[in-house]
Amino acid sequence: MRSVTALLFVVGLLYPQLVSAADKPNIVFILADDMGYSDLGCYGGDIETPNLDQLAAQGLRFTQFYNTARCWPSRAALMTGYYAQQVHRDALPGLGGGGGGKRQAWARLLPDFLAPHGYRNYHSGKWHIDGKVLPAGFDRSLDMRNQGNFFSAQGNAIDDQPIQPAADESDYYATTAVVDHAIDCLQEHAEKYAEQPFFHYVAFIAPHFPLHAKPEDIARYQDNYVAGWDQMRQQRFARQQELGLMETELSALEPDVGPPYHFPEALKKLGPGEINRPLPWEELTAEQQRFQATKMAIHAAMVDRMDQEIGRLIAQLKAMDQLDNTIIFFASDNGASAEIMVRHGGHDPTAPPGSAATYLCLGPGFSSACNTPFRRHKTWVHEGGISTPLIVHWPAGIKAHGQLRQTPAHMVDIVPTILDVLDIEKPAEWNGQPIPPAPGKSLLPAFAEDKTIEHDLLWWLHEGNRAIRIGDWKLVAAKGDAWELYDLRTDRAESHDLAQQHPQKVQQMAAAWNRQLADTQELAAKTAPQKSSPKPKRKQ
Repeated sequence: MRSVTALLFVVGLLYPQLVSAADKPNIVFILADDMGYSDLGCYGGDIETPNLDQLAAQGLRFTQFYNTARCWPSRAALMTGYYAQQVHRDALPGLGGGGGGKRQAWARLLPDFLAPHGYRNYHSGKWHIDGKVLPAGFDRSLDMRNQGNFFSAQGNAIDDQPIQPAADESDYYATTAVVDHAIDCLQEHAEKYAEQPFFHYVAFIAPHFPLHAKPEDIARYQDNYVAGWDQMRQQRFARQQELGLMETELSALEPDVGPPYHFPEALKKLGPGEINRPLPWEELTAEQQRFQATKMAIHAAMVDRMDQEIGRLIAQLKAMDQLDNTIIFFASDNGASAEIMVRHGGHDPTAPPGSAATYLCLGPGFSSACNTPFRRHKTWVHEGGISTPLIVHWPAGIKAHGQLRQTPAHMVDIVPTILDVLDIEKPAEWNGQPIPPAPGKSLLPAFAEDKTIEHDLLWWLHEGNRAIRIGDWKLVAAKGDAWELYDLRTDRAESHDLAQQHPQKVQQMAAAWNRQLADTQELAAKTAPQKSSPKPKRKQ
């Protein structure tokens, strides 16, 4: 592997005035939750996201970056560099694993590889990885376990110890609290550890349901979506075409596809304004249109507030004179969610929408619009479920401003990318156990130019939904359905199934999917997919 000195020399031939090799870059990875591909302005959205848009304008946007379609598998892939199924963090046929699965001892998280090289490691926000945070290599943590009420810290943990919430939480909002903690960590770092680089994992809950937002944020979007999801999709798609994000047509709405899980009692609680299918907007009643538009306004307010808080984080990096020498990544853990449910504290239909007493979910209509131009949603492995923005900002190491990177890439690529940038070689074993080869590739070459990083394949399996991408071909199937085949060069929207025209290609790719499944099962089977302590069942 090239040394940091050699790396900076090579890049410096192209881009002068880089930091010296002695200045190891800091790393900040910001992760949104349930945010759609087109929710950011720089990806065609209508929500005000000036801070993320500015990072994109001064850095790179990846157009074909993938997650795993679900929150906990994406976090496992991001932090380990393995497919979640390989490390017991998503289920495999006959082997179990999943949200309660426990990683193998060799499946270390990124901080364990950074700490020996002088890095301090911080975590602020959602965890959703097995085990506690500090033993996973972090020096400080806010573990935001309360994911059912954005207006209370009840149930959260600081450095793995339960929080005692303030008696008056009237000013508390989870998205703000994430960055309050991140800034506190960075201020302490500047005061006590300024000679060391840092890795900071900032994992927002927003805009995951329940749709909870500050009234003043909701007010800015209150009437922005009354024209409906059909118009919103068309407008976002037009902006995406202007931005040159991809060559495709806009996918058609699928009025027969609703939430991935059906909770009829929840629909009753939510009232006549709720609808669990993305029907043409004009077919909705006036009450349904108003209810749906209000939900989208709250979702937009949550994304807007997240961007505002990211602005505060950026300001802190500037105050430390560390923004130029910090690699900032931004992505989402899955596509926007079509789920509709009521849990945690329940839903009071008389309370102001978006307040703590309400429990609203975006649902499949506006979820489809947030995932423009793609099909399907979170949990599915069609493009709508697995496509995420990826912004990379690093003034000291990336000279390109506002450029697109078209290479297909995946969450499993983040660990090898960071290790490559830092010239860190992963150890061959951990506590005497060999560390198996990981599937990811370094994206570092794409920082300098728009080049394709060659993967043998990219692979998905989640709750029976399965897919594989080899080159520009993608084979995909929802649970229980036949394989569909798409040429993603011109059809990222997965509108033209070519399975009948290319049966041999289907056969070849299905065989490759099965080989990867078998290899994954073989690796996972070497250790039993132990389960973490079971959580109490949630009531509807």
